[in-house]
Amino acid sequence: MKRKKIDIAALLQKKRNREKITMLTAYDAPTARMLDEAGIDTLLVGDSAANVVLGYQDTLPVSMDEMVHHTRAVVRGTEFAMVIGDMPFMSYNVSREEAIRNAGRFIKEGGAAAVKLEGGAHVADTVEELVKAGIPVVGHLGLTPQTAGMIGGYKVQGRDAETARRILEDAKKLQQAGAFLLVLECVPDRVAELISQTVEIPVIGIGAGAGCDGQVLVFHDMVGIKAGFTPKFVKRYAELGEAIVGAARAYKEEVEGGTFPGAEESFTITDEEFEKLRG
Repeated sequence: MKRKKIDIAALLQKKRNREKITMLTAYDAPTARMLDEAGIDTLLVGDSAANVVLGYQDTLPVSMDEMVHHTRAVVRGTEFAMVIGDMPFMSYNVSREEAIRNAGRFIKEGGAAAVKLEGGAHVADTVEELVKAGIPVVGHLGLTPQTAGMIGGYKVQGRDAETARRILEDAKKLQQAGAFLLVLECVPDRVAELISQTVEIPVIGIGAGAGCDGQVLVFHDMVGIKAGFTPKFVKRYAELGEAIVGAARAYKEEVEGGTFPGAEESFTITDEEFEKLRG
């Protein structure tokens, strides 16, 4: 069966069919190409690019220009997966007009199919305006890294009935505003499952249990490339970091020992031509 490009309708149908949706982060074309080949449904160009690949301490410093740059690269490496651009801190918080302008850059310049932004009821109006402007939107609730300092830091959200109900109501409001997908981060599993069952749009979990409609992880965490703190919810499917360090050490040893490059990695000139060169 020929594989089809993933679009919004395909994701909604997956939820209706109770088929799990897969999402991973990607920040460059080669990674996107491999994940696309593996059949991953959606690629999120997360603002986690800030600390994962750009060396910032957290996600806050990353700029629109940097995010559009990475999004464009991921799109170039993707054929089937849906690419979602993550709107960085303060790119949608000042005004709805600025939010539309910046979200539009992800679509027009970056080639993304959609954008993601953090927040609940307080960003619902912005979501609605983006959708009216023809920009598909993904919501993000629970632990919202861009405003972690305002919600008590990087910790599980919704552990009591009051805060869990607030997340549920925010999910409903984002859906009503026109969001077609929702990411739930660090939310108790039963709360996340209830939200997934309540809203009609697909819910993608990260540290939110198996009851969500799909899952997302940061690519580097998933394959064991160190990029700082590794959260409890991460499962490593490979240890590429160790393999890469080992490969680099082997390369260093061979270069320093004079065994690389060998004859197999070198080009030759005929004796006759070389003698002409030597004169």
